[in-house]
Amino acid sequence: MTIDSTTRATFTAFSESTKQDWDNIMVQLETTQARVADRIIEQLEYLRHDFGGFPVNRLEHCLQTATRAERDGRDEEYVLCALLHDIGDNLSPYNHAAVAAAIVEPAVSKANHWLVAHHGIFQGYYFWQHIGLDPNARENYRDSEYFDYTAEFCAKYDQVAFDPSYTSAPLEHFVPSIRRFFAPHDRTGETIN
Repeated sequence: MTIDSTTRATFTAFSESTKQDWDNIMVQLETTQARVADRIIEQLEYLRHDFGGFPVNRLEHCLQTATRAERDGRDEEYVLCALLHDIGDNLSPYNHAAVAAAIVEPAVSKANHWLVAHHGIFQGYYFWQHIGLDPNARENYRDSEYFDYTAEFCAKYDQVAFDPSYTSAPLEHFVPSIRRFFAPHDRTGETIN
């Protein structure tokens, strides 16, 4: 059967859809997935012009975090998470960790997903006392197997990544990793070239 990737479904409710509709939709899903890496890079670029009152722009903060992790010998997946941990800052500042976690979830381990999802609360340990929040809120997660892992990420890489004099790797350095981790996959998990 030949699938026409330009054909659109005509149903108005899923309950009215057909296999042919879904065959065409699934082709389009792969097309959309093939663009995810470009959209992630584009979203990171939006952070370049957003300082949010910080000493460095939000992109530089992400680059510093990832560069520090990479220079410390962390693996590629960890470095990718370090790069993307704040990608949601200008989309949903108060919920940025959840945005970033949703983006990385299909591409990373459970440990790294948990780290990204919870880093905001763990980062609060360093400054929440200044904004009327409990800096020890991370203690609510003390029983997690990923507590120390996430605390270390914030201590070593995230909370120190606001240094205007630090020389970070440029975004282009990390683009191959973004493309590798977010490449389209077939339903078995194999990368589609």
